[in-house]
Amino acid sequence: MVAIVGRPNVGKSSLLNCLSRQRISIVEPTAGVTRDRVSAVVEYEDHYFELIDTGGYGIDDHDNLTEHVEGQIQYAIAGASLILFVVDLLTDLTPLDAEVARLLRSVKAPVMLVANKADTPAHEVQSGSTITLGFGDPICVSALHGHNRRALLERIIEVLGDESLEEPTAPVMKIALVGRRNVGKSTFINALAGAERVIVSEIPGTTRDSIDVRFEMAGREFLAIDTAGLKRKSKHKDSIEYFSSHRALASIRRADVVLFLVDATTPITEVDKKLAEYIVNEFKPCLIVVNKWDLAKGVANAEDYADYLAKTLPHLAYAPIAFTTATQARNIQSTIDAAQSLFNQARARVTTGELNRAVEEALGARQPSSDKHGAQPKIYYATQVSILPPTIVLFVNNPALMRDQYRKFVEKRLRETLPFPETPVRLIWRARPQRDATGPGSRRQSKETLEDLS
Repeated sequence: MVAIVGRPNVGKSSLLNCLSRQRISIVEPTAGVTRDRVSAVVEYEDHYFELIDTGGYGIDDHDNLTEHVEGQIQYAIAGASLILFVVDLLTDLTPLDAEVARLLRSVKAPVMLVANKADTPAHEVQSGSTITLGFGDPICVSALHGHNRRALLERIIEVLGDESLEEPTAPVMKIALVGRRNVGKSTFINALAGAERVIVSEIPGTTRDSIDVRFEMAGREFLAIDTAGLKRKSKHKDSIEYFSSHRALASIRRADVVLFLVDATTPITEVDKKLAEYIVNEFKPCLIVVNKWDLAKGVANAEDYADYLAKTLPHLAYAPIAFTTATQARNIQSTIDAAQSLFNQARARVTTGELNRAVEEALGARQPSSDKHGAQPKIYYATQVSILPPTIVLFVNNPALMRDQYRKFVEKRLRETLPFPETPVRLIWRARPQRDATGPGSRRQSKETLEDLS
């Protein structure tokens, strides 16, 4: 682990993005954007290390989270094999720089001084004053333009040595925790990690970045992604909230399973409904996690609340529900087990015969209706072409004749019949190729039916 430490606005988040070549940390001129430990695995010439961005040391946080931010910095320092002490080359050293230097002199891990914002070679001559910090000559870089990126990576690998040769194991499953503000996502993450991995506060908007947290359960390694709480676009106060929202949606797209957290003590809102719609449109397996369930005792039972969710979030009627109390780590293990079950369903494959028997049963239960001109839709056969999500191509006479209502019916019946009852199924309607009706072998192909394929 390599920790990036420094006062506010020296470019720590830009450096994380530069070295990892990913847009992970939110970069803003506003001081104090980063609060939690934001990390990324960096690979460089068959060497690997986890790079950790931290909040600005000494920040006067307007939400009174300064103590929490500095606690996260201390966690990062304590676990680091190397610390990158970042200073701003374009400004004079400040008392805060000196304070960070005093803090780092007492740590056991080696400290490498990095002078950022060396956007031109002329800027490097200004690095002489940093020698007074007591960590030798700095490496001058420009995180914004990538100047000296390779040189810095080589120095990091040199210090880490053989420790960085081991390739990290890929997580069994990536889980994104999403929901509106103050539903308990960060508390849930800390319960999974068994430590204060992210800041928990009653203040809305505490989490800003999407934060990857690796954890182990029953001998398996998972990756949980904590995301910023979502709210209506019209209520975004600044660009930080805008980028936080976009990072959260991007986390849904890269997750294997989504844990959609709702607060048991408050009604489902328009934000919840929009988020549910987004998850459905991305075809992501979803587990609805009803958090703070201990506070709902005497108000509703699990069956009544499940009925309420089915009415308010009809798009996710197929999604299973878990009831948790993250503050007490209650039902956390069973929630992850349920997420693993969804992941397994989303990876399931069925034979062409099994699939077409299921389609035939759906047709037996209900035939597609003709359009206003009397044209009759026909389904010839189906085949599964992909997983994550299970993706099925249905060959028909004319895809335009298949109404949305019938598509939803077929999707529901396939979920009920096939081994993915709780995950989304992507249906692709495709016109049967002309060669199925004419040309060589047309007699055999034109007689091909669902019954033949099953």
